[in-house]
Amino acid sequence: MKLDVPVIVAELHETLKKAGYEAYLVGGCVRDLLLKKEPKDWDITTNATPEKIQSLFEETFYENEYGTVGVVTDAAVQRLKVIEITPYRIEGKYSNARHPDEVKFSTKLADDLERRDFTINAIAYEPTSGEIVDLHGGKADLERRVLVSVGDPYERFSEDALRMMRAIRFSAELDFAIDAATAAGIAKHAQLLEKISKERVRDELMRILLSDRPMQALFIAQKLGLLKYIVPELEEGLGVKQNQAHSYDVFEHSLRTLQHAADKKWPLDVRIAALLHDIGKTPTRLWSDAKNDWTFHGHDVVGAHLAKKILTDLRFPKEVQEKAITLIRWHMFFSDPDKITLSAVRRVINRVGTENIKSLLNLRVCDRIGTGRPKEHPFRLRKYMSMVDEAMRDPVSVSMLKIDGSGIMALGEKPGPRIGWVLHALLEEVLDDPKKNTEEYLKTRTKELLSMGEEQLQKLGERGKERREEEDEAAVRELRQKHHVT
Repeated sequence: MKLDVPVIVAELHETLKKAGYEAYLVGGCVRDLLLKKEPKDWDITTNATPEKIQSLFEETFYENEYGTVGVVTDAAVQRLKVIEITPYRIEGKYSNARHPDEVKFSTKLADDLERRDFTINAIAYEPTSGEIVDLHGGKADLERRVLVSVGDPYERFSEDALRMMRAIRFSAELDFAIDAATAAGIAKHAQLLEKISKERVRDELMRILLSDRPMQALFIAQKLGLLKYIVPELEEGLGVKQNQAHSYDVFEHSLRTLQHAADKKWPLDVRIAALLHDIGKTPTRLWSDAKNDWTFHGHDVVGAHLAKKILTDLRFPKEVQEKAITLIRWHMFFSDPDKITLSAVRRVINRVGTENIKSLLNLRVCDRIGTGRPKEHPFRLRKYMSMVDEAMRDPVSVSMLKIDGSGIMALGEKPGPRIGWVLHALLEEVLDDPKKNTEEYLKTRTKELLSMGEEQLQKLGERGKERREEEDEAAVRELRQKHHVT
């Protein structure tokens, strides 16, 4: 069976073979090739020792105790710049639920495949002959779309607890079911996740959030007992009923809101905000006899504080934290266009920043779908979006000109209404022909205008002012048409 292997990877493989060693592609790259996906990275396993591997290639590095040698290539594509080559390995006991206490190099491929996490990652491929070595039924599991641990799942997860999060992540990225025995192994050892560094948990969580099916993954994580060791605050929303506007409890609403962000391919900060936007609802939930319903006053403020703690504990980058927390804090912005003013919209923009306002609107869309409502953009939200665009646009104004009042006075004009007339007359010309908006042309034309009589100059200025207002109104009409709110 011939798989599509990049030339540079094939050349490294051939170098090992010519030196008399066995060499196979292994792990995720083989899995992805069999699934007709483009691998993100490439790994080779061999019976050569690290020292022998390094002797065969010009530029390498070897900085770990597990035998992996990084071979630096001259590839233009980032994922091919470093290819990892690792000797066949046998691993000793795991005393910290993450790394083996001892690693021994082996001469047998079977030893190396036996230590891997899931059967779909324990398939080896020999590019020269096209041989596929599949000792654990990984190809069949790929076809069944099922994630199965290699050997005893209880043993695999007790060795390395991060494998449990990898199982959840693979289920989301590949849309695979988790085999019953494998799932039971995760449920039995879920508490071992406490031993894994926050940075490694964060890395897996980020990949889950950025997958196409994060809702599916987090539901599974909750059912198998992992979620309480990742974001325990989310579980507190289980069974917490909301007000009549919502079809789901706080937990399911949060996951559905996240899933819509994933469906729209929105970035990580929006997805985090979608997941955590109502994290403050459980602690602020109160029954109102007057409304005969539940209330959650201040859940946006409380939620922002909780989100900061969660994201800090998980060591998320500061920039991602700040954006997500800003969105959570202001996600309850008032958006009734029949009652809100343009100045109020500007205040919201000022609070979240122009760089975050569109993300805030996207979060509102996700929040709406997460309630169970079918429409992303009802009229009220479309109207608010139009008002945001209107508030953020550059107005048609004399400030667009490459000359200002000071420049006109520098040409000899005294302060007074004539300066405004000149600016508006110039603006009309520039609106007709933007190429005229140069300092050289406007200075020359200003001298001509200043030589005119009072009445003629005023007429030109007032005509320019009317034109500015017409252009302004046309721009607003165009924005409203864009949002279908005319």
